[in-house]
Amino acid sequence: MTTLTERLDACEDFGDVFQLVKKSAERSLGQRRAGLMLYLARLPKHIGAFHTVGTNGIVMNRNTLDVITHGARSLREINSYVYSILLHEYLHALGYIEERDVRKLVFDISFETFGPDHPATQIASKGPGAIFPDIVLNELPIDTPDVEVIPDIERSSHKYIS
Repeated sequence: MTTLTERLDACEDFGDVFQLVKKSAERSLGQRRAGLMLYLARLPKHIGAFHTVGTNGIVMNRNTLDVITHGARSLREINSYVYSILLHEYLHALGYIEERDVRKLVFDISFETFGPDHPATQIASKGPGAIFPDIVLNELPIDTPDVEVIPDIERSSHKYIS
């Protein structure tokens, strides 16, 4: 039987990671939500992703994702970043609104799921800079409406590494 750590290491797309997000959140909180969509958009560097209350969409920063995927040392680091971002926004989608509470839950769930030394837990504890200290997130142009829809991330096999 494979562990969730091994399963995260083997993820190849958003759908794979999102399945682990839902599984770990349900295991920790006893809650689950279906029907979410993922959008990739060019956002300011200080926004990793967002979920608007009352919607079924998660918007992830394509600029940051591109920098992370090209600067990471391993697939484990990339998957850990995607896991952390999707878990954070999934918790908002479950109804957790307060940022402080969501950040603590992301850490607690990551710690429970992967342990203290895993990159996902380190990201949850200290932010992406804990794993990606050499990656500089410069402000990239966002004036173009470059939005990519990843419908139904619960079944999507859209790869985020190109």
